Amino acid sequence: MSFRPPVRDDLAELPGYHSPQLDVEHRLNTNESPEPPPAGFQQAVVDRVAALDWHRYPDRGVTELRTKLAAHHAAAHPGITADNIFVANGSNEVLQTIMLAWGGPGRSILTFEPTYAMHGQIARVTGTGVVEVERQDAFTIDADHAIETLVAQKPIVTFLCSPNNPTGIVEPPALVERVLDTVSEFGLLVVDEAYAQFSDWTALDLSDEDKPLIVTRTFSKTWAMAAARLGYLIAPAWVIERLNTAILPYHLDAVSQAAGSAALDFEDEMNARVARMVEQRGTIQAGLADLGIEFWPSQSNFVLFRPPNSTGNEVWQQLVDRGVLVRNCASWPRLDGCLRITVGTGVENRAFLDALADIVA
Repeated sequence: MSFRPPVRDDLAELPGYHSPQLDVEHRLNTNESPEPPPAGFQQAVVDRVAALDWHRYPDRGVTELRTKLAAHHAAAHPGITADNIFVANGSNEVLQTIMLAWGGPGRSILTFEPTYAMHGQIARVTGTGVVEVERQDAFTIDADHAIETLVAQKPIVTFLCSPNNPTGIVEPPALVERVLDTVSEFGLLVVDEAYAQFSDWTALDLSDEDKPLIVTRTFSKTWAMAAARLGYLIAPAWVIERLNTAILPYHLDAVSQAAGSAALDFEDEMNARVARMVEQRGTIQAGLADLGIEFWPSQSNFVLFRPPNSTGNEVWQQLVDRGVLVRNCASWPRLDGCLRITVGTGVENRAFLDALADIVA
């Protein structure tokens, strides 16, 4: 065997991020939109792509999309301009760019577990240390303990996921504001709002040019564009300047820019789709309650639940056998026996509840 140079020592044993897919009738495990984009979106993208100069590099500044995103947010938050927007290939590249700019050896981030696994994963890949604070039994955060840990550890970046994945819980405004006031002395606060449109408040209410607050968003969920891999963040202009030094040249291709710009012309349809999903989320939670199954009230497009008298693995497999795929969280730290279902269409959600009722019976 020829010589194979070793990877960095800190990456040698680090597992990758996996979300296995199976060929089943109802796939409800990856928090995607159950509905496609609205009629007219596809043709709008086709028209934009047809007009591209394919022999030219894409707009390095992502000018049109950033301008339209700023206008989209400025209705509720007038201070947001294009200078406060950074766009990349999915919210994960957005998070990675933050870590490239502020992470690295000798620095650390802080997460509240359980939460989105990629926060810690991306930090470790960039050679950044990870400090984990455990949530309380109901998956809420003990504010006093959080502040004590922040002051003691002084992480360069603190991550809050709201609504939190995989629990669906929204962090209270008072907690987020208190954390922000604390980290302002030594670091950044990143509020991951991949599911913000499903909840009743946003950390953008706290945004200010003088505050080290970054709010990340994605087109994958509410805009029904998981295939496009498009994400962005809203932050003070001085944050955007630093991120632009860490990103690769021409990092966002012209087709993705065109798709994002086209999507923003269908905002009313997006809002209607979100409303339907929130209604279906209520149907799922009511169905779980009727079955006497423990679940955590969600303000996202998924629901975390724990089947009774089970490790979770058995119920997950029995659901698969009945054509329903949910996310198996049973082996995850602090989530013993738990499963997570993505809100689907009415037909998909009914199939899930009927299958679960058959299993627990």
